[in-house]
Amino acid sequence: MEPQRRELLIDNGGTLALRVWEPAGEMQASVVIGGAMGVAQDYYAAFAAWLAQQGYRVWTFDYRGQGESLPDTPGHTLRGYRADLLDWVRDYEAVVRSAKGEQRARPLYLIGHSLGAQLPGLFAQPEQVDGLLSIAAGSGYWRDNAPQLRRRVLFFWHLVVPLATRVCGYFPGRRLGMVGDLPAGVIRQWRRWCLHPRYSAAEGPTALQRYARARFPIMAWSFSDDEMMTLRGTQALLGLYAGAPHSVQSIQPAQVPVRRIGHFGFFRASFRATLWPRTIVALQTLPQLRARPVPPRTDSPDRSADTVPHELTRL
Repeated sequence: MEPQRRELLIDNGGTLALRVWEPAGEMQASVVIGGAMGVAQDYYAAFAAWLAQQGYRVWTFDYRGQGESLPDTPGHTLRGYRADLLDWVRDYEAVVRSAKGEQRARPLYLIGHSLGAQLPGLFAQPEQVDGLLSIAAGSGYWRDNAPQLRRRVLFFWHLVVPLATRVCGYFPGRRLGMVGDLPAGVIRQWRRWCLHPRYSAAEGPTALQRYARARFPIMAWSFSDDEMMTLRGTQALLGLYAGAPHSVQSIQPAQVPVRRIGHFGFFRASFRATLWPRTIVALQTLPQLRARPVPPRTDSPDRSADTVPHELTRL
């Protein structure tokens, strides 16, 4: 099954690269797959094609400055390219808006991998979303990282990132074998988030208010052998979605059964017969989560320690 390849105009005059898989048979719903940090939409192609075969209209995309959405500059270099995570929020929401606009009569679900489940809480119009399946996602705060990552991540944030970004004008992750090439604004903002106990709430009370406005149900899958995220981190992220009913499942490889899943494994074609069918059950279950009571907040979105940087006002 081959997807339609499209381009979507964005606010900086550039374009986002999109792919749309049409459903086999009667359409069940639209699904937008939000990718992880530094992961191109190519990585999700096999899963998107399989999901379309199950009756879903599936959209994938590359954030600006990533994959096929690289800037139109000589060599497509990221040196000096201006983009941050709030720009990526708008990219993601623009794709959601397009998908919803073409099929208003059907539900629209998000399947968010890591970063792809973090950013929807900052959407300006979260009511467009009917549910989120969060896969291997959690707070990126360094103390919530998996133990093997936590042992070396401060070296990454305090030395590797500042130095490499200053020298290159972007983060040369591909050359370093870390994360992937990222615009300077993205890696610097992500660094600030990952060093903040409330992660993306580093943007201040306005960010917390955005998350609280998201009322779509969330099903979160945490993998016990994830080399980056932890169950505690997943729960911390869900704590930001203060108004959203949610369910958390901790999945162990032995339950599948497979030897390893990890942070990136779910989307590999080798899980077509084992893990992928659980997606259909999850998408069908999401509407039922709306009836669940939302746990009361244990903190205030107006903590005086938080400030609202001017960047958030651009959303």
